[in-house]
Amino acid sequence: MPGAIRRGWRGLSVRKRTLLTLALWVLAWQGVLGGLRLMDKPALSEMQVTLLSGESTNLAALADGRPLVVNLWATWCPPCRREMPLLAAAQQRETGVRFVFANQGENAATVQRYLSASRLDLANVLLDRETTLGFVAGSGMLPITLFYDASGQLVASRRGELSATSLASNLNQLRAH
Repeated sequence: MPGAIRRGWRGLSVRKRTLLTLALWVLAWQGVLGGLRLMDKPALSEMQVTLLSGESTNLAALADGRPLVVNLWATWCPPCRREMPLLAAAQQRETGVRFVFANQGENAATVQRYLSASRLDLANVLLDRETTLGFVAGSGMLPITLFYDASGQLVASRRGELSATSLASNLNQLRAH
């Protein structure tokens, strides 16, 4: 450990060091469990979703044989709100890729108000009221973006806010499959 960190660690009480160590172990364990969930994920055709319009479908039907980008987001999430215009532009530009926006845990009225106020014209907005997709993705954080190839295999995932560079890199990965 660098000197400043070592001194800071020694300056903590035994109780604080124990709690910090326990918290780090919990975070590491969540990462392991999240990775295992991604390895044992259901097929896209098994993932039932509800469109903002209220219709029920599955992710495979939405993909329609194309690569699929699934963005998990919420209206109250600042990083989600910041990346939404980037994803909206990509949805317009990348016609060979299907983009899906799966709102986590909110109702249709809340989502519609946010989209209208933000002047976002998105296709394929889903309501995941029970946050099932977040569980399948193995993440309790938002945003998370999942990249599936045309055969429905998960190629990449991005936890946290997308930048133009990270989105382009993940889309290039999709195209390579």
